[in-house]
Amino acid sequence: MAVEIRTLKTSDWFQSDGVPLAVARRDPQEPFGLHAHEFAEIVLITGGHGLHITGTESWPLSAGDVFVIGGSRPHDYQNMENLCLINILFQPEKLLLEMADLATLPGYHALFTLEPAWRARHQFKSRLHLAPAELEVVSGFVDELDKELAARTPGYGFFATVAFMQIIGYLSRCYSRTPNPDSCSLLRIGEAISHLEKHYNKAIHLDELAGIAHMSKRSFIRAFQSALGISPIAYLIQLRMQRAAHLLRRDSGTITEVAFNVGFNDSNYFTRQFTRVFGISPREHRRRYHRGKQDAKPAPLGS
Repeated sequence: MAVEIRTLKTSDWFQSDGVPLAVARRDPQEPFGLHAHEFAEIVLITGGHGLHITGTESWPLSAGDVFVIGGSRPHDYQNMENLCLINILFQPEKLLLEMADLATLPGYHALFTLEPAWRARHQFKSRLHLAPAELEVVSGFVDELDKELAARTPGYGFFATVAFMQIIGYLSRCYSRTPNPDSCSLLRIGEAISHLEKHYNKAIHLDELAGIAHMSKRSFIRAFQSALGISPIAYLIQLRMQRAAHLLRRDSGTITEVAFNVGFNDSNYFTRQFTRVFGISPREHRRRYHRGKQDAKPAPLGS
C-alpha cells in the first residue's frame, strides 16, 4: 500500500509580503507524517532523540545535528523521545543574496549541496553535528531572525536576510572544521569546488581538481556530476559566464578584455559560449543593462 505524501504549500508557511524566510519551532516535535515542501529548510536538532525518515531509509538524530532538506525530498520523524528542533524555511529561488566569497568555503558546498545529494550513500554519517557551544551560537542567530520576522518593522526584510546569511555562513564554517571522517570526504570535494570558485580565471586541469579531492580523475568527474548535476568543466564555464556578465555590467573594458579577465584566450569562443548560456551576445547584454539603467533613472528632486 502506497504511503500518502503531503506537500506543504508555500502560501501556508510564508507571509504574503514576499519575504522568503520563516522559522518554525517544534518543542517538542509532534507526529506529522511523511511530507515534502514547496520550499527548502535547514533543520537544527536542539534536544532529545528520534529517527529521521526519508521513504524507506531512517537515521538517528540527537541534539546538535544539522541538515538541509530540499523541497521535493519526502521526510518525517519517528520514535521521538522529546525531540526538539528548529526549522528555518527558505525559498532559494526568491532569495536575492549577495554571496560575496562564501562559495570559496568548502563547508558551504559540503553542507548545502554535497551532503543532501550523498545522504543515502553515506548513511547520514556525513551530516553536520554541532558542539553545544556552536549550537548556542547558531541558536542566537536564529533568535535574531525569528525576532525580525515576528516584529516585521520597517527594514525587517533586510535584517532578516542578514541573520539568515549569518546562519548559513556560521554553519558552513562549522562544517569546514569538522573532524568527522565521513564529512571530510565531502569537504575534499568541496575544496575542489572552492578551488574553481577562487581560480575560475586561470587554467584549471581535471587532474588538479581530482588531486585536491583525493580521488582518481574518473571517480571525481562521476562524483561531481552526481552531486551537482553538471560536469566540472560545465561548472567552470558557468562560473566564468556569471563573472563575465557582472564585468560587462560594471566595467567599461572591451569584450576581449572581459573574455581574458574571466579566463578565455579566444574572444570569439567566449562570445559563442556567452550567447549559448544567456541567449544574447556580450555586447547586447551590456547594451540592454545600460539602457535599462537610463530608463530607470529617477527624476530630479523637486521636479
